[in-house]
Amino acid sequence: MNSTQAWVTYLSKVELPVLANTLRRIDELTDSSNSTVNELANVILNDAQLTSQVLRLSNTVFYNQTRTQVSTVSRAITLIGFDAVKSMAISSLIVDSLLKRNDRPHLLRCLARAIHAAVQARCLLPRRNEHALEEVFIGALLMNIGELAFWSCETDQASELEAKLHNGEPPVEAQKAVLHTTFTEITRGLVEAWSLGPFIREVVAPGQANSKAASLVRHSVEMAKLSENGWHGKEMESMVEALGADIGENPAAVRDQLKLNAGEAARVAVSLGIPQVTALMPGSQSDSGEEAAHAPEVDPVLQLQILRDLTHSLTDKPDINEICQLVIEGIHRAVGMQRVVLLMSDRSGLQLIPRKMGGKGTESWKENFTIRKDGTGPLGTLLPHASCHVYQPEPGTKAVTYDRWLGNVPALVGPLKAKGRIIGIFYADNAAADYVPSDDQLSAFGHFVQNAQLCITLLSSS
Repeated sequence: MNSTQAWVTYLSKVELPVLANTLRRIDELTDSSNSTVNELANVILNDAQLTSQVLRLSNTVFYNQTRTQVSTVSRAITLIGFDAVKSMAISSLIVDSLLKRNDRPHLLRCLARAIHAAVQARCLLPRRNEHALEEVFIGALLMNIGELAFWSCETDQASELEAKLHNGEPPVEAQKAVLHTTFTEITRGLVEAWSLGPFIREVVAPGQANSKAASLVRHSVEMAKLSENGWHGKEMESMVEALGADIGENPAAVRDQLKLNAGEAARVAVSLGIPQVTALMPGSQSDSGEEAAHAPEVDPVLQLQILRDLTHSLTDKPDINEICQLVIEGIHRAVGMQRVVLLMSDRSGLQLIPRKMGGKGTESWKENFTIRKDGTGPLGTLLPHASCHVYQPEPGTKAVTYDRWLGNVPALVGPLKAKGRIIGIFYADNAAADYVPSDDQLSAFGHFVQNAQLCITLLSSS
């Protein structure tokens, strides 16, 4: 690939044809007539993962301020609005399609910026109508779709560009040297090839923005990048003034709103199933001006709902498979851990192997993730203590496995025992995130593991 068009064709037809076609189909649905509402619902319902994500987002305060429980896609469209559900579908598709392919740090950072910018643009826009709100959200989310698409692919050029950026080469010069084009040009090509609509074309077009909304999107995207170095500095001051001009607010009010919106962006990322990127978003500023990365908050309402389901299952006829699946889901969704697995003893009794998994990036674990019960091997240090605990890798050590994160990032680990012997463990991590799970996360994790342990105890005594 040595031209913009070559990259656009490769990404559209070789790497991401399903994403391209589905985005095109959803974007074509612009009229909220009954027939189009049904068409949108059908596009979503054809994908079980997309359905699950849309329903999860439909029950968040960001989209559903009435807090009315939504359990079907049709109900979501009726209650929350056609454009909002369309926006949820597009953001969910982007996240799932790209992260399913790769967990490269550059992709995670780009996703963090895109979600942060999208939430900022939507929250900053003066309330006019639902369509305008979702238009700026999707505009900011897709403004760098070329860069997102590129980093999701395992190509030689991605590794080469990663090395150049790591060595400190200027981004645009490095892109031209490796790709013979730039991410900006690839984005413009994809917007046309994927028929992403006139507003996004305006946002990514060269030259000055033709509308306040397009200007707001551009400035939100730039601000999201700058905010990674804190809320102060000359460039940030200029950007806050520009955003104030876009929405008719004074800079001081805009700055306060930006900080509030950043917290909302972190919650949206968790709702999208990627809590690990919250560590890459700006947090509250310390006195030194440095930003603090925090573990995502536990969802107490969802935790209670799943724990009730577990209690009901245990009082009926305990089914170990059903119980463990609920525990996996609880740790993933309510505790906010990206990747979760239950490992159980294999036939030899000498090692633990995956039995149930949840979260992005766990598909390959089934064949490759093993822990020797004697504590040897690259992942032997993951063997749990007597109770649930936070695993932290030894400083200066690095486990060498097929998965770049296993054994090398903080994780939650909890044992399952039968007659005093470990027969399994629950393991949960957040891949590229560099924060240690919080005490609240450890406590919630322990509650879920206790339910699985109770099931095993009940079955062994019956």
